[in-house]
Amino acid sequence: MRRIPFKIGFIGGGINSAVGNTHRIAAQMDCRFVLEAGCFSTRTKINRETARQWGVDEFRVYDDWRALLDAEKGKLDAVCVLTPTPIHAEIVVEALRKGFAVICEKTLATSSREAAAICRAVEARGGFLAVTYNYTGYPMLRELRQMILRGRLGRIHLIQIEMPQEGYIRLDKQGKPVRPQAWRLQDREVPIVSLDLGSHLHNMIYFLTAKRPLEVVADQASYGFFRPVIDNVMCLARYENDMRAQIWYGKMALGHRNGLRVRVYGDRGGAEWFQMVPEELILNDAGGKRQIVDRASSCVEIADQPRYNRFKSGHPAGFIEAFANHYYDIADALLEFRKTGRYQSPWVFTAQLAEEGLKMLEAISRSAKNHCWQKISAAKNRK
Repeated sequence: MRRIPFKIGFIGGGINSAVGNTHRIAAQMDCRFVLEAGCFSTRTKINRETARQWGVDEFRVYDDWRALLDAEKGKLDAVCVLTPTPIHAEIVVEALRKGFAVICEKTLATSSREAAAICRAVEARGGFLAVTYNYTGYPMLRELRQMILRGRLGRIHLIQIEMPQEGYIRLDKQGKPVRPQAWRLQDREVPIVSLDLGSHLHNMIYFLTAKRPLEVVADQASYGFFRPVIDNVMCLARYENDMRAQIWYGKMALGHRNGLRVRVYGDRGGAEWFQMVPEELILNDAGGKRQIVDRASSCVEIADQPRYNRFKSGHPAGFIEAFANHYYDIADALLEFRKTGRYQSPWVFTAQLAEEGLKMLEAISRSAKNHCWQKISAAKNRK
């Protein structure tokens, strides 16, 4: 049966942003969404130029996000919030209040307090909200999740996960520091580097194991050009079921463009996935056997599905395709929500999970300041 694409509008994400064009391409890659309106930037020239380049009708481009919500009510199926993180909460809550389904770029908010307010807005309106964590769309990472859930690696003891980058210590061609967006140079209770990178790693550990963090001990430091902005975080975390995690992320690691790597160790086997080689999953068993699995391997259960093979194995899929997989699942969740008033998907992430992640990031920040273990308070158990 032919699916009619959902009509979406963007708030933020103009052509000068880090994420806008990626969201535009990914959302529309599988014809599950079509971009029809936007308030892409607070800068009028950027706003209008974005609409022109992306083929959005000039009469559905707005200079203020509130005007978009007022004018597009009943016309759009969802709005995507792609603004800087510090202004997510206000926009998301107002969009929910006006009855829009909301897709929000991570990190949902800057604090667990803001995230809790968003959770209450979702409950009050019976609304739909999905937070995007695009790395979970990689087929071989989904394959690893399936292996863990089926017990192939046995009981999971340890996850080592890292996401080192070099953006705060790199030089441009003129030998000058590459200056990030201004909002990324203003740390709050949770440093921006934790909102940018740490939120992904919290989400990914939960995605793979369904385990929740209990307490952390951590260190934070500033080594790059933009001190005192935090640009390096190391953390030990204790999880449910006596699982441990070693977590490292930062923007001061020269040589790492985006070094996302996951290692999982159980009592029956281990596995490793590296984003720079996204098609391959390395497996090790207790007998010493080492195996490389990809989408063409006979043992895979998920990664060989047609939806993950827009082109045959051997022609690597990448970042935008993974993001498109994520949007495909959001579309399915939105369809289910429209029919039943709720959705159940292992691939789509709620405000409550984002709140838990922010509680963990807050505990990491407290631990680094107090030089001691910090417990992570549980997010409210919401229906």
